[in-house]
Amino acid sequence: MPKGRILVLHGPNLNLLGTREPEIYGTTTLDQINLLMDERGRELGLSLEFFQSNHEGKLIDRLHAARDQFDWVIINPGALGHYSYALRDAISAVGIRTIEVHLSNIYAREPFRHQSVIAPVCTGQISGFGVQSYLLALEAAAAGLN
Repeated sequence: MPKGRILVLHGPNLNLLGTREPEIYGTTTLDQINLLMDERGRELGLSLEFFQSNHEGKLIDRLHAARDQFDWVIINPGALGHYSYALRDAISAVGIRTIEVHLSNIYAREPFRHQSVIAPVCTGQISGFGVQSYLLALEAAAAGLN
């Protein structure tokens, strides 16, 4: 029986993983990331649900619908993390512990990527470890359930 429910949100352009700028984001596809996360989640006793959208409003709607259904949200907001105050407010409003994830080290990239407007309302942020960033977020969520 799963001991925790995790909603994994993938933001804009993440559906192109595997082919999009592989020198930055690697060659692993989004489906492969979800499969790896699901396998590790089951090992940790977690139940995961995945959602990807290229539309800010759809991500916000999914967060609103998640209220009282999930113990954690793991979100890779993509570029929305750098400017979406609406996404920030939605994370804050639903009150679900949230971990922000990025495949690349956003602080070693272009200056506009150095700021995350959602980080202040997240429990934590993991970036720069490629696919492992997602798996580390799962580990952190599982530890937070104990």
